[in-house]
Amino acid sequence: MLSVNADALSGLLQRRWELPVLAELARHEGSRFVPLANAVGADRQSVRRALDTLIDDGLVVPNPGYGHPARPEYVLTDAGRRLAPTCLAVVEALGRKRAEDVGRRRWTLPVLVALGSGQRFSEVRSQLPVTSRALALTLKELMRAGLVERTVHESFPPTTTYRTTARCTEIVDEARGLASLLAA
Repeated sequence: MLSVNADALSGLLQRRWELPVLAELARHEGSRFVPLANAVGADRQSVRRALDTLIDDGLVVPNPGYGHPARPEYVLTDAGRRLAPTCLAVVEALGRKRAEDVGRRRWTLPVLVALGSGQRFSEVRSQLPVTSRALALTLKELMRAGLVERTVHESFPPTTTYRTTARCTEIVDEARGLASLLAA
């Protein structure tokens, strides 16, 4: 079941700015394009690509009543309204831990969800549709950010396990909630 949740999460996070865009749309119940791009801190082309992907996924729609300056240009669909509050919680948790940059990478949240306590590289790799290189780079970034720790066990042959740190417990809990919503 964990693998299914991580797969669903990796599907949502294909683009770096999808999660922050959903969170911002949840925060304001819709938004016009330029304020949205400014709020998430991304360039306009990146926000446009994220919006296009979210529209294709059926989570966001252009507002059919748009035209008045007070009306939002983009709004959440019913499916988007179901996911967006949890996306906002994930983004806020990343912000509280000062891990926004690493948290926006494609494989960060799926790896954290799949990682549990004390898993080997191959065990994490078997749960995700990720290449070994992408997983290795993600784990290095997570270790650098203080969200994952690596332990080398003195055995023959030596084994290495990875586990999340106490610092990222809140992030993992929110990400698991999002993964559960996506898998449902």
